[in-house]
Amino acid sequence: MLRVDLRALTQPVGVMRLMETVVTLMCVVLVATVGHVASSYWAWCMFTWCFCFFFTLLILVLEFTTVSDKLPFAWEDFTTAFAMLASLMCLSASIIYPSFFTCATCSRQIGASVVSWVCFGLYVGEVVFTRLRPRGEIIGFLSTLPGILKMLETFLACLIFISLETGQYSGSPETQWCVAVYSLCFIFAIIIILVTLGQLTSGLPFPFERVVIVYNILSAVMYATAMVIWPLYSFQKRIPAGCVDICHDKLVMVTVMTVFNFLVYAVDSGYSIYLVQNIQSPVIQY
Repeated sequence: MLRVDLRALTQPVGVMRLMETVVTLMCVVLVATVGHVASSYWAWCMFTWCFCFFFTLLILVLEFTTVSDKLPFAWEDFTTAFAMLASLMCLSASIIYPSFFTCATCSRQIGASVVSWVCFGLYVGEVVFTRLRPRGEIIGFLSTLPGILKMLETFLACLIFISLETGQYSGSPETQWCVAVYSLCFIFAIIIILVTLGQLTSGLPFPFERVVIVYNILSAVMYATAMVIWPLYSFQKRIPAGCVDICHDKLVMVTVMTVFNFLVYAVDSGYSIYLVQNIQSPVIQY
């Protein structure tokens, strides 16, 4: 039977979440009143604020009605992981939006940029508060280093996707290979997160942690090829005359994010091998 838990709204984390819903909604309203911009970066910023608003509100409702206690996965692990992801997303939106869509006289755009930084600060505060709060010994996957690295890998892949333009890779097998690398690694990272979050690893007919190691190593190798191939071939393509600056910026963004994701996959591979070989604690296993 469902009951109401007022602590979900009155405890410090609950108050932070209430503030997060308000400021993310403010960002959406401020940007929406300016008008739509046909840009993947604008769409990413709007998606970020809408995504954060919706899931923060959903978390509040589920905890207020105590439905969260009946869900078949580690709820605190999920909420902590969401706060980490929201922090990264708000950080990217807080950098991207003022860089591309504000001007000295654009008051609402400037206001949205400032409020977005407030969003970022609130989510960081939630992460710090939940991570420092005393807990039991059992820690969910998404709150451990391997889980954080998996979320970072998917986040960096999203930044790559919003920077890709069809003209950057069409008609070129080399750059199409890079896009395939980004897509495949992203899909399998999402699958790993969902399988682990749903606590389905014990029912699999194979050692899941060793499959993850193989995936991490292959992903690191594939990203290493993309790290070389993408800048080598993409910058040789002709950029349309009306899109020189932003198209060049997008090529640079994809190149930089490719390097960063290669480094993250390399660290993930090394740490996964270390865990399997040296640590048997169920707290940090996949």
